[in-house]
Amino acid sequence: SIFTVLILTLLVLLTVATFLWNLLVLATILRVKAFHRVPHNLVASTAVSDVLVAALVMPLSLVKELSAGRRWRLGRELCLVWVCFDVLCCTASIWNVTAIALDRYWSITRQLQYTLLARRRISNVMIALTWLLAAAISLAPLLGWGETYSPEQERCQVSQHPAYAIVSTGGAFYLPLCVVLFVYWKIYKASKVHMGGRGRNAVVPLPEAAQVKEASQEPQRVFTARRAAITCQTDGETWREQKEKKAALMVGILIGVFVLCWIPFFITELISPLFSCNIPPVWKSIFLWLGYSNSFFNPLIYTAFNKNYNNAFKNLFVKQR
Repeated sequence: SIFTVLILTLLVLLTVATFLWNLLVLATILRVKAFHRVPHNLVASTAVSDVLVAALVMPLSLVKELSAGRRWRLGRELCLVWVCFDVLCCTASIWNVTAIALDRYWSITRQLQYTLLARRRISNVMIALTWLLAAAISLAPLLGWGETYSPEQERCQVSQHPAYAIVSTGGAFYLPLCVVLFVYWKIYKASKVHMGGRGRNAVVPLPEAAQVKEASQEPQRVFTARRAAITCQTDGETWREQKEKKAALMVGILIGVFVLCWIPFFITELISPLFSCNIPPVWKSIFLWLGYSNSFFNPLIYTAFNKNYNNAFKNLFVKQR
C-alpha cells in the first residue's frame, strides 16, 4: 500500500540521516583541534554509538520490517550479532547521554574542584564504564542467559528471560533515567537559587539617594544619604548565570527527548516478559524505531547549543583561504 511505502521510505531516510549526521559530528571533532578535549570526547563517544546504531542495527531492523509477518529469515548467527549490537549500541548511547548530563552538572556546581585535569580523567572513566556496562548487558544472552532466536517461529528478539529483562532494562534505561532526572533537578535548582539570589541582592539606584550640600561658610562638602548602604544593580545576566541557564536548557531538552523516545520501548520490554503480555508486533516496531530515532536527535541537540560546531560544519564544505 501507499502508506506502507511511505513508512518504509521514512525509516530509510531516518537511517541515512542518523548515519550521516553522526558521521559529520565525528569528522568535525577529528578535524578541529579545539574539539580534542572535554566535553567533546563525550560527544564523540555518543556519536560513535549512534553511528553504529545507524550502520549495524537499523538496516537489519529494516530488513526485518520488510519480511512478511516481521519474521527473521537471516539465520541464527546473524540474529545473535544483530541483537548483540542492538543492545550494545543503544545502551552505550543512553549512558553517553547520561555522561554528558553529569559533566554539565559538575562543571556548574563544582567549578573549583572540577578542574580541566579532573574533568578529563572523569570523562574518560565515564566513557570506559559506559562501554563496559553496555558490553556486559549485550553479551549476557550469548553466555546462556535466555534465548534470542526461535527457528520454529522465525523470531529474533532480545532475550525474554524475566531476570534478564529486569537487569537489562534497569541497567540500560531505568538507572540512567534516575541519574539524568536527578541531575536536571539539581541543575534547575542551582540556576533558580542563583537567579533568586541575584534578584534579592540587586538594588535599584535610589533617586535622590545622596545629596551634596556645600556649606557657604566652610570649604567642606557634606554628604547625606537616606540609607546606610548603597548598592548598584547591573543590567543583564552575568556570564555564569547565562552558562547555567543554557546548560539547564540543553540538558532539559536532551533528557526530554531521551525519555520520550525510549520510555515506551523499555516499559513494554519490562512488562512483556514479567506478565506474559502479548503486545502486537506493529506496536513493538513503533516503539523500537522511536527509540532508534533518539540517535538522530542527539547530535542535533548538543550541537545546536554550540556555535563552534556550526562554524566547523561550514568549514568542512566551504573553501577558506
